[in-house]
Amino acid sequence: MINTMVHWFADPNMRWILMGSLLLGLGSGVIGSFAFLRKQSLLGDALAHAALPGICIAFMLSGVKSLGLFMIGAVISGVIATFGIHVITRYSRIKQDAALGIVLSLFFGIGVVLMTKIQHSGNGNQSGLDKYMFGQAASMMLSDVYLIGSVSLVLIAVCTLLYKEFKLVSFDPGFARGIGLKAGLLEQLLLLMTVIAVVVGIQAVGVVLVAALLITPAVAARYWTDALGVMIVLAGLFGALSGAAGTLISGTLSNLPTGPVTVLAATALFLASAVFAPNRGWLAKQLRLLNRRNEMKRGFELSAEDSRALISNSGHSAERSAD
Repeated sequence: MINTMVHWFADPNMRWILMGSLLLGLGSGVIGSFAFLRKQSLLGDALAHAALPGICIAFMLSGVKSLGLFMIGAVISGVIATFGIHVITRYSRIKQDAALGIVLSLFFGIGVVLMTKIQHSGNGNQSGLDKYMFGQAASMMLSDVYLIGSVSLVLIAVCTLLYKEFKLVSFDPGFARGIGLKAGLLEQLLLLMTVIAVVVGIQAVGVVLVAALLITPAVAARYWTDALGVMIVLAGLFGALSGAAGTLISGTLSNLPTGPVTVLAATALFLASAVFAPNRGWLAKQLRLLNRRNEMKRGFELSAEDSRALISNSGHSAERSAD
């Protein structure tokens, strides 16, 4: 096991994959915190499925597998999907969750049709394109790692610079508009950043699982704190830890895909947070409940003793009065 790990770290390609997965998890966790707080967790799933047609169209137009071109196509497709969701919810009585389901199914169906057409086109470059469905971090090149790292760092930098504005928009957009902030523009910027984070994550964990990498670290971080800043930092750390753990486990054990293992690592962190978090965790709640029951039991015992003492004193007083 130790020899395997040493050999693993000695391989430059494996180090690139580890760095790419770590930066991807870091950026996804930070952006996912705002999506979670704005109750748009399903939006990441819809955008991930909506990105598949953009990836396929970008390949059909260029004929080459380029992460940069795929990102452009996926971002355009994701923007069109979000516009469709907005139009459906604004000009009909359909609510957002139903609109998300409609757009998700429609775009994913189009993507599967285009993927099938590409696979039967006889183009030799299409080999491995289907890995974008479930992710293939092992196929990342150094240029992909640079692109993923750059995008993740830009997303984190924007969140840092506009932290106060994003905080107001996430918790009280009405108040943000009242003090003169362009809440609509900020919401669209957050949405665009979510699209970019989803598109970047598709390379590692795929269309099907990228939403989990976006939301699960944020949900896990929420158990540990009530402060937004601390939550964002923890979500980024949990995302980075999930990416690193998924890469290390899949690289050490054979025949394990990196994307699903990364999502399982994030889920394990969520379960540990849900159980062991100091205030919101299940164990802390059970301890508080047990303490409350013990306090009530002691209160009842003291009340019973006081009642017996009162009855005894009343009896003695009655006897003295009779004498």
